[in-house]
Amino acid sequence: MTREFAFGIIGGSGLYGFNGLQNVETIEVDTPFGKPSSPIVIGEVKGKKLAFLARHGIGHVLSPSEVNYRANIYAFKELGIDKIISVSAVGSLREDYAPGHIIVPDQIFDFTKDRKRSFFGEGIVAHISTAEPFCPSLSALLLKALQEQEATIHAGGTYITIEGPRFSTRGESNTFRSWGMSLVGMTASPEAFLAREAEICYATMAHVTDYDCWHISEEPVTVEMVINTLSHNLSIAQNTLVRMVDLLAEEDYAACECGNALNNATMTNPAKIDPETKSRLHLLVDKYLG
Repeated sequence: MTREFAFGIIGGSGLYGFNGLQNVETIEVDTPFGKPSSPIVIGEVKGKKLAFLARHGIGHVLSPSEVNYRANIYAFKELGIDKIISVSAVGSLREDYAPGHIIVPDQIFDFTKDRKRSFFGEGIVAHISTAEPFCPSLSALLLKALQEQEATIHAGGTYITIEGPRFSTRGESNTFRSWGMSLVGMTASPEAFLAREAEICYATMAHVTDYDCWHISEEPVTVEMVINTLSHNLSIAQNTLVRMVDLLAEEDYAACECGNALNNATMTNPAKIDPETKSRLHLLVDKYLG
């Protein structure tokens, strides 16, 4: 299936219920890695297609560890999408990143334990560069779109991804702060790294819902806090995504290198590559391996 998309969005189902979204359809996508978390909702804004995927499934039925991140990213790749914006709830590990603020982070610390982190293996070995795990070009445009909204926005910071589904202990939270982390959440890893392997630009709109549990003058994080903040910020997220459609049409995106992330990354001798694995990954490797 080939379509023209401005970008794809991974987040909650509330993101695709906004005014101005036209010609909405829902499609089922299958991948070599199984089904994505949910059917993909496609709609048009200003004549440009957007694709929405509910990361935790319809009705939020998947824990962060149960999300099939590989299927989610590969499904977008199958649709021809080359840019993804993630919308995520996070806890703040900094005084100045307060609840209700929105952050565009520039670094990730992967502290997860039980997730499939790569499309590769089983006959093809690839080592991609992730020194800059978020696409700098897409992140800059996302920041620009957010700064036009009535919200408090911050650029930069390291997002530590924990396994979950529980929230951090106070000892863990204080340790993360001592390491220089800015945000704590449960979904950036391996999502961002898989997007890089798929040569898809990836940026995160991180909504701060709480101060985790390190801030002794604030209540420890609860599910109610997370839901209330996301509900309050929903219109900001929707307006930002609409604005991104215009910015991507106006701005020069040539400086981005995400689309060549696998160039010279494959270590395996082509003669030794398992045919079944090569077939499964054909969308990723055909332009390099033929």
